[in-house]
Amino acid sequence: MASPHFLAERSAPHLKAASDLVHLRTEQTLQFVDLTDLVAERVRRSGIDHGLACVQTLHTTTAVIVNENEPLLLEDMRRRLEALAPAGGSYAHDDLSLRGDAQASERRNGHAHCKALFLAPSATLTIVAGRLLLGRWQRLFLVELDAGRTRGIAIQLLGTSRDGDANRL
Repeated sequence: MASPHFLAERSAPHLKAASDLVHLRTEQTLQFVDLTDLVAERVRRSGIDHGLACVQTLHTTTAVIVNENEPLLLEDMRRRLEALAPAGGSYAHDDLSLRGDAQASERRNGHAHCKALFLAPSATLTIVAGRLLLGRWQRLFLVELDAGRTRGIAIQLLGTSRDGDANRL
């Protein structure tokens, strides 16, 4: 209802949200899995023209980053992460006798949790004109910090669209 204080009203674009949960399999420790094309396709299918894409790992021993997909750089990053928290190091987390809640089958992965301390569990990217806005060399990665296995990634898209449909990915 218009108030007498307003001189004019204009209809705004429709707000839209879309979400998805993706499961993927990593193969090895310190693996960089390029998620860019997967997330870009989710953005395309959502119909969101302008907004934000949040990509979040559902695990404490993985991370989500934006960086360049260049093999030598990825190897440099692997070496730096391993130097920060070496797999062969001593971690109280790995001494299951010190932890009352630990199960005998639990992984000895203190190194992976410590590596995660230096990285983020999510990244938020801009959507412009229905596409992810990335720099020339930027790519979106899931970083496996522990051992290869099935991992879950949550994708949340929020923004405006011209059509107003509330599509699910």
